[in-house]
Amino acid sequence: MGACGSRSDRPLHCRPGIRTALERFDVGKVARFGEDDLERLVKDKRVIRNRRKLEATVHNARKMIELDKHYNGFQNYLRSRNDYDATVRSLRAQFKFLGEMGCYYFLYVVGEEVPPYEEWRSSRG
Repeated sequence: MGACGSRSDRPLHCRPGIRTALERFDVGKVARFGEDDLERLVKDKRVIRNRRKLEATVHNARKMIELDKHYNGFQNYLRSRNDYDATVRSLRAQFKFLGEMGCYYFLYVVGEEVPPYEEWRSSRG
């Protein structure tokens, strides 16, 4: 769970480079990243080189593993809340650099129940 950049077209543009630099998004490998790995990534032109976002990516990988163990599966964590809004509040409290749109997109992609997009969008002002 992490953002490539703030522009809406940026994630699609930089995704192949990020996939390689972040060990094909292997959560276990990213969770073990240390200072040397962060220094390498800050200099890697294939990824966003915002150190705080890179640190957040490592934090988020570690948090996923922690929640997976605590709930006996990450999906169990996602389904431990009563509704969509409660799940989003929990995700935003647990993970760094994760906004409402990121939560919506993540939950949609992993097959969790989300409100219809137009309904969700209009409820957010």
